[in-house]
Amino acid sequence: MRTPSGIECTYFYGDYFRGRNHEECRLLMKSSLKWVPELCRTCPVPSITRANACQYMVLSPSIKRSAVTLFKPRVIVTAFCEKTLRKVAEPHIGCGECHPIMPSLK
Repeated sequence: MRTPSGIECTYFYGDYFRGRNHEECRLLMKSSLKWVPELCRTCPVPSITRANACQYMVLSPSIKRSAVTLFKPRVIVTAFCEKTLRKVAEPHIGCGECHPIMPSLK
């Protein structure tokens, strides 16, 4: 479903049937975090799910405020591979076990 910022995200849910206006992020809700529409603007989850659709990768969100973003809340995501039982350093790429990284063609 399309987020308020216009990006397609599998974790976003909006119920607009018969005048309802209920929106939520199911990834943040699962982690008991409060969602506000402004978080979708800088959330890395849609780009991670577009780049890597590994069935074994589990995303764990957190909301952080930093001085770099002028103390605006941002979603920070860590990933864990259930197949190899290790933390994924770069969620966009994956752990490299299920989908091996192809060597560059020369």
